[in-house]
Amino acid sequence: MWDSLFPSVWKPLQPRASTVGAPEELWRSIYLFNLYRLILGCLLVFLVAVFGDSLSLGSSNLPLFFRAGLAYVALALISQLIIKLRRPRFGVQLALLVETDIVCVTILSYASGGIQSNLGMLLLVSLAAAGLISRGRTTLFFAALASIAVLLQHSYGVLTQDAPVAQYLQAGLLSSAYFAVAWLAHTLAKYAIASEKLAAMRGLDLANMAEANRLVIQDTPDGVLVVDERGAVRQYNPSAERLLGFTFPAAGKITLGDCAPMVASRFDAWRQDRGRGYEVLRLPVTHRQVRVRFLPVQREGFWGAVVFLEDMQRIQAQAQQIKLAALGRLTANIAHEVRNPLSAISYAVELLQEEVHGSAQERLFQIILDNTARLNRIVLDVMQLNKRDRVQSEVIDLAKELPRFIEGLQHTEGVVHEIFLIDVGPVCEVNFDRGHLEQVLWNLCRNALRYCRKQPGSVKLRGRCSDKCTAVLDVVNDGPAMPADVVQQLFEPFFTTSVGGTGLGLYLARELCEANGATLEYVPQSADGVCFRIMFGEKNEP
Repeated sequence: MWDSLFPSVWKPLQPRASTVGAPEELWRSIYLFNLYRLILGCLLVFLVAVFGDSLSLGSSNLPLFFRAGLAYVALALISQLIIKLRRPRFGVQLALLVETDIVCVTILSYASGGIQSNLGMLLLVSLAAAGLISRGRTTLFFAALASIAVLLQHSYGVLTQDAPVAQYLQAGLLSSAYFAVAWLAHTLAKYAIASEKLAAMRGLDLANMAEANRLVIQDTPDGVLVVDERGAVRQYNPSAERLLGFTFPAAGKITLGDCAPMVASRFDAWRQDRGRGYEVLRLPVTHRQVRVRFLPVQREGFWGAVVFLEDMQRIQAQAQQIKLAALGRLTANIAHEVRNPLSAISYAVELLQEEVHGSAQERLFQIILDNTARLNRIVLDVMQLNKRDRVQSEVIDLAKELPRFIEGLQHTEGVVHEIFLIDVGPVCEVNFDRGHLEQVLWNLCRNALRYCRKQPGSVKLRGRCSDKCTAVLDVVNDGPAMPADVVQQLFEPFFTTSVGGTGLGLYLARELCEANGATLEYVPQSADGVCFRIMFGEKNEP
């Protein structure tokens, strides 16, 4: 579709072809010129045949005028044929046409009484046409031939028909007119060539710019849609299809409401208020988070907008790369510079505890050990972030994996099995690193256990799969709702509402999900309680 709108034009500007290999427009020009000659010859023959010499045509020698007119028509017909055959080459054919005009018009003028018949004026049209078509200095050569023919014809008339010698002035003026028309035609042709070259260069620049725009739009990871004032989609790029999860048909009219109802509603609101800023949406089909913005397009005969769908996952991934580079350097130093002193502190406190101390000192020793353990957990969590890109994905069946995981968590945390309720379809497979998935579930389930009511079914794990091989897993607990200010900071590193927590659990869980092509988000206003949702990417078929 884009190729039809922006054809490939990355070609160097070619110089104008010479008359040896004349372009099509020159052949069309010479064809029209010869058509004029044919009409002119037929008109002269018709006038002589009907009116005789009453119109002063052939007044001196009517048979010669008639025969010359027929010859002119016959030569024009032959020229039509050789022009279609493109043989001989363009320059030769143009020269033959002009020279034929000079000879035939000179004979017709002689048969009509010489220079006073004014038939020599017909050569002005021929010379002007030759100058515009040939676009060269050969026009002046043709003007010289015409001037010589007029002067010879008048001289012959003076010698044989007693033509007035004073008419040499009229012949000279006519010859001057030939040169003036030839020079004017040559000048106009030169400016026409310059204008044509400039227009061709400007057209090439515009075409190259259009091609560059097409390539940029075609390959951009962000979705681009062009819609008219009624919301009908006029243009789109492959990224728009990928983000929307909608395949545009090759033919047929598709509206924005058909392919993206949420975007269509924002478009209607934007039409009412152009001052609306960016909006971040979660697309229903692909579950992609996109930032939508509109730019108006107004030109003659069209009003609409360009809809940009910016993939937030890509933007976050770019920011993530910068963040990971910094974390990589940080964790390399943490392992040596922090863990070793923590180990020394813990070991020293344990040695001091072996001696007899009072209760106050024992309490201080325990505070030191608790805080060193907490610092050690923070260090371990930060080091886990440095390993997020080392993903070894495999196909995991949630229906089999979740009961096994919950059983291990139950023994580790010392809680009864009835607290957990697992609701997963018989076949719900995802692509995920097994170690990463266990780490994510561990963080989510421990948080759910911390805040739930500890009743049967207080923590629910619900999984479902869609037709597009994508899966969604909800971890829900029946604890109290989160305050709005807490929700805004849930996934920020080192933010925690639990005494002794590191504040890296949810942050680490989300980072591991993104490393495996999934997303983790908090679902507000869930009917079952506090809900965290993992949306897995498409499963690769073996």
